[in-house]
Amino acid sequence: MSEFVLHLEAEFERNANAHIAAQQKAYMRNQFEFYGLKAPVRQDLSRPFFVKQYLPSKEELSSITKELWEKRQREFQMFGQEFVYKYVKLFEKDDMALFEYMITTKSWWDTVDFIANKICGAYFKKFPEDIPNYVDKWLDSGNIWLQRSAILFQLKYKNELDTEVLHYCISRLSGSKEFFINKAIGWILREYSRTNPVWVKNYVGTHQLAPLSAREATRLMD
Repeated sequence: MSEFVLHLEAEFERNANAHIAAQQKAYMRNQFEFYGLKAPVRQDLSRPFFVKQYLPSKEELSSITKELWEKRQREFQMFGQEFVYKYVKLFEKDDMALFEYMITTKSWWDTVDFIANKICGAYFKKFPEDIPNYVDKWLDSGNIWLQRSAILFQLKYKNELDTEVLHYCISRLSGSKEFFINKAIGWILREYSRTNPVWVKNYVGTHQLAPLSAREATRLMD
Protein backbone atom coordinates (compact mmCIF):
# COMPACT_ATOMS: atom_id res chain seq x y z
CA MET A 1 0.00 0.00 0.00
CA SER A 2 1.28 3.47 -0.85
CA GLU A 3 2.22 5.72 2.06
CA PHE A 4 -0.43 8.21 0.93
CA VAL A 5 -3.25 5.65 1.22
CA LEU A 6 -1.79 4.19 4.40
CA HIS A 7 -2.01 7.58 6.16
CA LEU A 8 -5.51 8.14 4.82
CA GLU A 9 -6.65 4.75 6.08
CA ALA A 10 -5.30 5.54 9.56
CA GLU A 11 -7.31 8.79 9.67
CA PHE A 12 -10.49 7.09 8.51
CA GLU A 13 -10.11 4.26 11.01
CA ARG A 14 -9.42 6.68 13.88
CA ASN A 15 -12.71 8.48 13.22
CA ALA A 16 -14.90 5.48 12.42
CA ASN A 17 -18.43 5.32 13.82
CA ALA A 18 -20.01 1.86 13.73
CA HIS A 19 -23.56 3.11 14.30
CA ILE A 20 -23.43 5.57 11.40
CA ALA A 21 -21.66 2.95 9.26
CA ALA A 22 -24.59 0.54 9.69
CA GLN A 23 -27.04 3.25 8.62
CA GLN A 24 -24.95 4.18 5.58
CA LYS A 25 -24.60 0.55 4.55
CA ALA A 26 -28.36 0.03 4.74
CA TYR A 27 -29.03 3.22 2.74
CA MET A 28 -26.74 1.93 -0.02
CA ARG A 29 -28.61 -1.38 -0.13
CA ASN A 30 -25.80 -3.22 1.66
CA GLN A 31 -23.56 -3.00 -1.38
CA PHE A 32 -20.59 -1.40 0.38
CA GLU A 33 -18.90 -1.31 3.75
CA PHE A 34 -18.49 2.05 5.51
CA TYR A 35 -16.40 3.63 8.24
CA GLY A 36 -19.40 5.71 9.22
CA LEU A 37 -17.94 9.06 8.22
CA LYS A 38 -20.59 11.61 7.33
CA ALA A 39 -19.68 13.85 4.39
CA PRO A 40 -18.55 16.88 6.45
CA VAL A 41 -16.32 14.68 8.62
CA ARG A 42 -14.83 12.87 5.62
CA GLN A 43 -14.20 16.17 3.87
CA ASP A 44 -12.46 17.60 6.94
CA LEU A 45 -10.26 14.51 7.16
CA SER A 46 -9.52 14.67 3.43
CA ARG A 47 -8.55 18.33 3.33
CA PRO A 48 -4.91 17.95 4.46
CA PHE A 49 -4.37 15.25 1.81
CA PHE A 50 -5.49 17.66 -0.90
CA VAL A 51 -3.02 20.41 -0.05
CA LYS A 52 -1.16 20.99 -3.30
CA GLN A 53 2.35 20.43 -1.99
CA TYR A 54 1.34 17.11 -0.45
CA LEU A 55 -0.43 15.66 -3.48
CA PRO A 56 1.39 12.77 -5.18
CA SER A 57 2.79 13.34 -8.65
CA LYS A 58 0.44 13.09 -11.62
CA GLU A 59 2.31 9.92 -12.65
CA GLU A 60 0.95 8.23 -9.51
CA LEU A 61 -2.67 9.22 -10.12
CA SER A 62 -3.81 5.98 -11.73
CA SER A 63 -2.10 3.59 -9.33
CA ILE A 64 -3.24 5.42 -6.18
CA THR A 65 -6.80 5.79 -7.47
CA LYS A 66 -6.98 2.06 -8.19
CA GLU A 67 -5.65 1.37 -4.70
CA LEU A 68 -8.49 3.45 -3.31
CA TRP A 69 -11.01 1.68 -5.52
CA GLU A 70 -9.89 -1.73 -4.29
CA LYS A 71 -10.63 -0.79 -0.67
CA ARG A 72 -13.83 -2.17 0.86
CA GLN A 73 -15.06 0.96 2.60
CA ARG A 74 -16.99 3.37 0.40
CA GLU A 75 -15.26 6.40 1.87
CA PHE A 76 -12.15 5.47 -0.13
CA GLN A 77 -14.00 5.73 -3.43
CA MET A 78 -15.61 9.01 -2.37
CA PHE A 79 -12.16 10.32 -1.51
CA GLY A 80 -10.77 8.85 -4.74
CA GLN A 81 -13.05 10.75 -7.09
CA GLU A 82 -12.30 14.03 -5.30
CA PHE A 83 -8.61 13.13 -5.42
CA VAL A 84 -8.74 12.67 -9.21
CA TYR A 85 -10.52 15.99 -9.64
CA LYS A 86 -7.57 17.75 -8.00
CA TYR A 87 -5.60 16.94 -11.18
CA VAL A 88 -8.25 18.35 -13.54
CA LYS A 89 -5.87 20.87 -15.12
CA LEU A 90 -3.39 18.07 -15.86
CA PHE A 91 -5.79 15.66 -17.56
CA GLU A 92 -4.32 13.85 -20.57
CA LYS A 93 -5.98 11.69 -23.21
CA ASP A 94 -4.70 8.50 -21.60
CA ASP A 95 -6.56 9.34 -18.40
CA MET A 96 -9.90 8.31 -19.84
CA ALA A 97 -8.97 4.66 -19.28
CA LEU A 98 -8.81 5.42 -15.55
CA PHE A 99 -12.12 7.28 -15.61
CA GLU A 100 -13.83 4.35 -17.35
CA TYR A 101 -12.39 2.01 -14.72
CA MET A 102 -13.84 4.22 -12.00
CA ILE A 103 -17.26 4.29 -13.68
CA THR A 104 -17.47 0.54 -14.25
CA THR A 105 -15.96 -0.69 -10.96
CA LYS A 106 -18.01 -0.65 -7.74
CA SER A 107 -20.58 1.33 -9.71
CA TRP A 108 -23.40 3.23 -8.08
CA TRP A 109 -24.88 6.68 -8.48
CA ASP A 110 -22.85 8.21 -5.64
CA THR A 111 -19.60 7.84 -7.58
CA VAL A 112 -20.77 7.68 -11.19
CA ASP A 113 -22.59 11.01 -11.11
CA PHE A 114 -19.55 12.85 -9.77
CA ILE A 115 -17.22 11.15 -12.28
CA ALA A 116 -19.52 11.77 -15.25
CA ASN A 117 -20.32 15.37 -14.42
CA LYS A 118 -17.13 16.74 -12.83
CA ILE A 119 -14.37 14.51 -14.22
CA CYS A 120 -15.57 13.41 -17.66
CA GLY A 121 -17.28 16.76 -18.15
CA ALA A 122 -13.93 18.51 -17.63
CA TYR A 123 -12.10 15.99 -19.80
CA PHE A 124 -14.44 16.52 -22.76
CA LYS A 125 -14.16 20.29 -22.48
CA LYS A 126 -10.42 19.85 -22.85
CA PHE A 127 -10.68 17.19 -25.58
CA PRO A 128 -14.02 17.78 -27.36
CA GLU A 129 -12.82 15.84 -30.39
CA ASP A 130 -13.09 12.67 -28.28
CA ILE A 131 -16.81 13.09 -27.55
CA PRO A 132 -18.21 11.19 -30.57
CA ASN A 133 -16.05 8.09 -30.08
CA TYR A 134 -16.64 7.78 -26.35
CA VAL A 135 -20.35 8.57 -26.56
CA ASP A 136 -20.83 5.81 -29.13
CA LYS A 137 -18.63 3.41 -27.15
CA TRP A 138 -20.55 4.04 -23.94
CA LEU A 139 -23.99 3.86 -25.53
CA ASP A 140 -23.05 0.59 -27.25
CA SER A 141 -21.52 -0.91 -24.10
CA GLY A 142 -24.72 -2.20 -22.52
CA ASN A 143 -23.35 -0.87 -19.22
CA ILE A 144 -25.97 1.39 -17.64
CA TRP A 145 -23.33 3.44 -15.81
CA LEU A 146 -21.39 4.24 -18.97
CA GLN A 147 -24.68 5.05 -20.67
CA ARG A 148 -25.68 7.30 -17.77
CA SER A 149 -22.28 9.00 -18.08
CA ALA A 150 -22.87 9.66 -21.78
CA ILE A 151 -26.01 11.56 -20.80
CA LEU A 152 -24.67 13.37 -17.75
CA PHE A 153 -21.21 14.59 -18.74
CA GLN A 154 -22.85 17.78 -20.08
CA LEU A 155 -24.89 18.33 -16.92
CA LYS A 156 -23.24 21.64 -15.98
CA TYR A 157 -22.34 22.82 -19.47
CA LYS A 158 -25.15 25.40 -19.56
CA ASN A 159 -24.76 27.44 -22.78
CA GLU A 160 -22.01 25.11 -23.94
CA LEU A 161 -24.29 22.07 -23.94
CA ASP A 162 -24.43 20.45 -27.38
CA THR A 163 -28.10 19.69 -27.97
CA GLU A 164 -27.29 17.42 -30.92
CA VAL A 165 -25.15 15.20 -28.69
CA LEU A 166 -27.82 15.23 -25.99
CA HIS A 167 -30.57 14.32 -28.45
CA TYR A 168 -28.40 11.56 -29.90
CA CYS A 169 -27.88 10.02 -26.45
CA ILE A 170 -31.56 10.26 -25.54
CA SER A 171 -32.71 8.80 -28.85
CA ARG A 172 -30.26 5.91 -28.60
CA LEU A 173 -31.59 5.04 -25.15
CA SER A 174 -35.24 5.59 -26.02
CA GLY A 175 -37.45 2.83 -24.70
CA SER A 176 -35.13 1.91 -21.85
CA LYS A 177 -36.87 0.56 -18.75
CA GLU A 178 -33.82 1.26 -16.60
CA PHE A 179 -34.57 3.68 -13.79
CA PHE A 180 -31.06 5.18 -13.71
CA ILE A 181 -31.16 5.90 -17.45
CA ASN A 182 -34.59 7.52 -17.49
CA LYS A 183 -33.82 9.48 -14.34
CA ALA A 184 -30.61 10.80 -15.93
CA ILE A 185 -32.46 11.90 -19.07
CA GLY A 186 -34.96 13.83 -16.99
CA TRP A 187 -32.23 15.26 -14.79
CA ILE A 188 -30.14 16.74 -17.59
CA LEU A 189 -33.20 18.14 -19.37
CA ARG A 190 -34.34 19.73 -16.11
CA GLU A 191 -30.88 21.18 -15.53
CA TYR A 192 -30.72 22.52 -19.09
CA SER A 193 -34.14 24.11 -18.64
CA ARG A 194 -32.44 26.58 -16.28
CA THR A 195 -30.47 27.81 -19.31
CA ASN A 196 -32.81 27.17 -22.23
CA PRO A 197 -36.37 26.42 -21.08
CA VAL A 198 -37.82 26.99 -24.55
CA TRP A 199 -35.66 24.27 -26.08
CA VAL A 200 -36.46 21.81 -23.28
CA LYS A 201 -40.21 22.50 -23.42
CA ASN A 202 -40.20 21.99 -27.18
CA TYR A 203 -38.11 18.84 -26.89
CA VAL A 204 -40.37 17.25 -24.30
CA GLY A 205 -43.42 18.20 -26.34
CA THR A 206 -42.13 16.70 -29.59
CA HIS A 207 -40.32 13.54 -28.41
CA GLN A 208 -41.66 10.47 -26.70
CA LEU A 209 -39.94 10.14 -23.34
CA ALA A 210 -40.43 7.75 -20.47
CA PRO A 211 -42.94 9.22 -17.99
CA LEU A 212 -40.19 9.53 -15.38
CA SER A 213 -37.95 11.45 -17.81
CA ALA A 214 -40.72 13.81 -18.90
CA ARG A 215 -41.82 14.46 -15.34
CA GLU A 216 -38.30 15.23 -14.17
CA ALA A 217 -37.54 17.34 -17.26
CA THR A 218 -40.45 19.72 -16.72
CA ARG A 219 -40.36 19.99 -12.95
CA LEU A 220 -38.88 23.51 -12.92
CA MET A 221 -41.30 24.65 -15.61
CA ASP A 222 -44.43 23.26 -13.97
